[in-house]
Parts: sequence; structure tokens; C-alpha cells
Amino acid sequence: MAKSKKRPPAPKAAAQDKPTTLKDLLSSDVLEKLKAQADEAKAAEAALKEQERQQAEEARQAEQKRRENDFEYLLNNSAMDWKKHK
Repeated sequence: MAKSKKRPPAPKAAAQDKPTTLKDLLSSDVLEKLKAQADEAKAAEAALKEQERQQAEEARQAEQKRRENDFEYLLNNSAMDWKKHK
């Protein structure tokens, strides 16, 4: 078997050969406005998620309070070992 010759890696494209991107074409003030708008959207989404979480927590607490006043629920879910409460 013949040894395979190692080939040198292909030369990488220089920074000058890169195609222009949208970021390069936009002016800095437009780019800043877009970033600010994206940050506002993320903040609004986070606030909405937090509000939904709080509503779910309030609903859970209301249900727990309702169950604490329901004698049948307490009877069915209580431990039947009354000896420890002597």
C-alpha cells in the first residue's frame, strides 16, 4: 500500500472576501432602534409570563383555601392514624 500524501488545508477566505450582511448595510442608529425594540419585546414577554405565573399561584391558593374548608376533602385526605394525636 502506498502512503497517502497529506494535503495542506485550503486557504481560508480573508475578511475582505466575506459577503456583505444586513448588519453591515444598516446604519448604526437603525441597528440600535432594532435592538431596543427587541429588548422591549423580551421585557414585555417576561412581564406577561410573570403575570400568568402570579395568576396561577393565586388560583392555586384559592383552591387550597376552599379545600381546607371542605370537611369531606379533609376527611378523605387525612391520615387515619389518630394514635399520634392523643
